[in-house]
Amino acid sequence: MALRKFVEKLTKPVDEQDREQLESWCAARGGAPLDALELRRPVQIVGEIRSVRIVPRAGAASLEATVQDGRGTVTAVFLGRRKITGLSPGRRVRLEGVVTNHRNANSASDRMVYNPVYQLL
Repeated sequence: MALRKFVEKLTKPVDEQDREQLESWCAARGGAPLDALELRRPVQIVGEIRSVRIVPRAGAASLEATVQDGRGTVTAVFLGRRKITGLSPGRRVRLEGVVTNHRNANSASDRMVYNPVYQLL
């Protein structure tokens, strides 16, 4: 049994191992699973920032941070912000806010949280 787990660990892709570790880390901190979020409900999300970008919205820039937890992704949108110190790829965060779909899309990848309360972990 132990030999089987050892061989599985050696043959499993690194991306899969990282995903599993992130998933267990997020679950231990009590964040809601990102693949099972209910829309228009307050939620607490824990995850790792995958990417950060500045997007022009209605004439003013906004900062978008894509957060993943090993099960899904959500985009945190900070309106009117160009930079938030400490918010960078690879950083782990806790977000609190209301989840919406971008432009009424039904895809889980289009889930967004506007101006969430954030805590860098």
